[in-house]
Amino acid sequence: MSTYRLDKLFSARSVAVIGASPRQSSSGRAVLANLRSAGFPGAIHLVNPRYDEIESVRAVKSYSDLPEAADVAVIGVPPPAVPDAVAAVAQKGTPVAIVITAGLGHGPASLAERCEQTARASGLRLVGPNCLGVLVPRWKFNASFAASTPPAGDLCLISQSGAIAAGLVEWAAVRGVGFSAIVSIGDSIDVDFADLLDYFAMDRATRAILLYVESIRDARKFMSAARAAARAKPVLVIKSGRHAQGAKAALTHTGALAGSDAVYDAAFRRAGLLRVLDLDELFAASETLGHLTALSGKRLAILTNGGGVGVLAVDRLVELGGDLAAISPATMQKLNAALPPIWSQANPVDIAGDADAARYAIALDRLLDDEANDAVLVMNVPTALASPAAAAKSVVAVAAQHRTGLLRSKPIFAMWIGQSDASAKVFEDARIPSYATETAAVFGFTHLVRYQEARNLLMAVPASLPRDFAPNPDTVRPVLNAVLSEKRTWLDPAELSQVFSAYGIAMTPAVLALNPDEAVAAAKPFLAGGTPVVLKIQSPDIVHKSEVGGVRLNLANERAVREAADDILKKARAAKPNARITGVTVFPMIVRPKARELIVGVADDPTFGPVIAFGQGGTAVEVISDKALALPPLDLDLARGLIARTRVSRILKAYRNVPAADELAIELLLVKLSQLVADFPEIREIDLNPVLADETGVIAVDARMSLAPIAASQRAYRGNPRFAIRPYPAEWVRRMKLRDGTPILVRPVRPEDEPLYPPFFAAVTPQDLRLRFFAPVKDFSHTFIARFTQIDYARAMAFIAIDEASGAMLGVVRLHSDASYQSGEYAVLVRSDLKSHGLGWLLMQLVVEYARSEGLRTITGQVLRENAVMLDMCRELGFQIESDPQEPSTVLVTLRL
Repeated sequence: MSTYRLDKLFSARSVAVIGASPRQSSSGRAVLANLRSAGFPGAIHLVNPRYDEIESVRAVKSYSDLPEAADVAVIGVPPPAVPDAVAAVAQKGTPVAIVITAGLGHGPASLAERCEQTARASGLRLVGPNCLGVLVPRWKFNASFAASTPPAGDLCLISQSGAIAAGLVEWAAVRGVGFSAIVSIGDSIDVDFADLLDYFAMDRATRAILLYVESIRDARKFMSAARAAARAKPVLVIKSGRHAQGAKAALTHTGALAGSDAVYDAAFRRAGLLRVLDLDELFAASETLGHLTALSGKRLAILTNGGGVGVLAVDRLVELGGDLAAISPATMQKLNAALPPIWSQANPVDIAGDADAARYAIALDRLLDDEANDAVLVMNVPTALASPAAAAKSVVAVAAQHRTGLLRSKPIFAMWIGQSDASAKVFEDARIPSYATETAAVFGFTHLVRYQEARNLLMAVPASLPRDFAPNPDTVRPVLNAVLSEKRTWLDPAELSQVFSAYGIAMTPAVLALNPDEAVAAAKPFLAGGTPVVLKIQSPDIVHKSEVGGVRLNLANERAVREAADDILKKARAAKPNARITGVTVFPMIVRPKARELIVGVADDPTFGPVIAFGQGGTAVEVISDKALALPPLDLDLARGLIARTRVSRILKAYRNVPAADELAIELLLVKLSQLVADFPEIREIDLNPVLADETGVIAVDARMSLAPIAASQRAYRGNPRFAIRPYPAEWVRRMKLRDGTPILVRPVRPEDEPLYPPFFAAVTPQDLRLRFFAPVKDFSHTFIARFTQIDYARAMAFIAIDEASGAMLGVVRLHSDASYQSGEYAVLVRSDLKSHGLGWLLMQLVVEYARSEGLRTITGQVLRENAVMLDMCRELGFQIESDPQEPSTVLVTLRL
């Protein structure tokens, strides 16, 4: 239901407390006390059948006795009474209820399930149960049992834990941190992280969103909302349980690497969220991002009057992955001309302990002009030789000179050791983040770096895939169906070869042999060509083959093959008497002496579904634990970033006499694997280990793949039901013809389509652009175009029409759903020279077909009254047309599906 009726919660004008009580220890009494102490200006109603009055406030016997429905009901009655209270609130027409009570249980027939069903049927929104409550300081609304009310501010906190929310209220109060809202969601049977992210992403009073996460229930909903919110403002997250161990033994090397917290980390990264590890870091990051949000790189210049503290800052910068900026020759000359000879002649720029305000000003001015750095950290160690307060004022003055409009030329960070309240206020008034220690200051800089990197990732234009990558899913489907029909889980070597070949994934030829005689027969063709063979035990129950003596290398003759096969089978049966042993697999011996051993695979996470893993491979893969994870679908840029987060990525480059590995081939392998899993949700795990990578490309030496049927409840999902991020909807690619017979390709837009847009817009007249955008449009920057190409297929769709002959973009139609996925707003634009060719009609018909398939109930649009062509098309398609009550120059069009 997303943001439906949440406006009533965060701007409540009346509240009812069900279960209010004069008892000192009752939650109802605490809520009443907090509402009154916060100064809530609206009506407060109390419901308790035992009292006529509580704390001088009139009480009624039942909710139905209230003179009118309150905007918000707070329910704090014993668990058995909660479902009836929810029903009473719903019947009265109250839009939102906060259920503080804990102990409602989980699952079918529980008290929580009864509450959820009642609320869903009536449209009542539920926060909780088992929650602290909700606080909106700017409206003086404290419907919680927190110990105090925090000041108003621009941070929003959404916490799964009531205790953490309560603790954060007190923690922030001591530090003077204010909030736009604090929401404790508890068991979140209705209102969840995604709903609140959608709401506060659009809330102008909220500058940044802070999340405390224990677990996510609906991964696709969360990822969709998180990605949208992160595009709008900083979203910071703490996730508890970072070191929890997996409860289930992994069946593959990849599964062993993909721990639960690592998957959450990959999800947060993909969504553009900034993960922090503790409360201090959470508020330090919000301090930085509250003052600064733009950064062009990660090169930091450091200006200080104390060499020691400068060196400490450099140490921390390097540890956190930042870059110490160089000083350009031109800036070096300017600094030499302006500073005394004793200055450090390097970064950190140490201007000596007697540096006064003027020296700070001129050094900072020169560093801000230097294109060799992206940000400047200014530090001050107090001495008796100069005034720290005067130095702080000089920093602010120089910063003001370097502003252009409202934007600072580059970020400035301040660290005044032992800074006074006066210095802190100087920086605060100038919107310059200041810190107590060099470690905190460098952390602040790296938070900004990470935030900018996350935003850039969300807006990046990926490289196009090679044209020769043409997977053949029709070849794979019969193979997987056969395995599932036989109620098998694991594919045999021949089946693996068919599947990987259809997606262009190179792997060593493998032949399954049930006994030593078959092993010899399978090895003969390789041996005859002078290639030794490798034998490995084949069993779905034996993951680590070498641990049971299940691997033999470099077998050069038939006798060696026979003896090895016999020995492998005997040792495996002795070591694992209950294992299902199929036989041995025969491979040709691949010798690539300078190849790197990698692992590439897919793990199955119970929350986020398929997860792509990459790292250093081989038999010691779990011991080395050099891995990185990413949520599919992947493009080449995401694959490149995944590789870069591992230590093994360093040795993919050339070193000594070892040529560089083909990194593009590795990236493409990851993308191919991602596409394979996107096309076939039955695939649960894939293990390619080792993958040999050198200058000639990549080849998988050993592989495993497991399947499981898709649950009946998931078959109705849009796209791959197991992906947390909806993959590219290739099933909507269409080939059509215009009225004059011109063949066109119509398909969902992709991020890499951005280069098609500038020439397309150039072929649209200014008048047609005005009719589409309701205003003249001249800015066709990356930021502008990314709004049209970087879409979330779970929320929106855009079909672009492309000329088959030239590849030029001819037109586009967009549909963006509302938060509850009930209605979608459309927009369409075609090249001006193609009017009356039927392209707009084709695009509109397609988007209507798509909306119906998605289960939307209506399509809406806003059209200028003068756009007669569009209005005629709407009439022909069956849209209802009515005046826009808020804008006389436009009309509203609606198609009921």
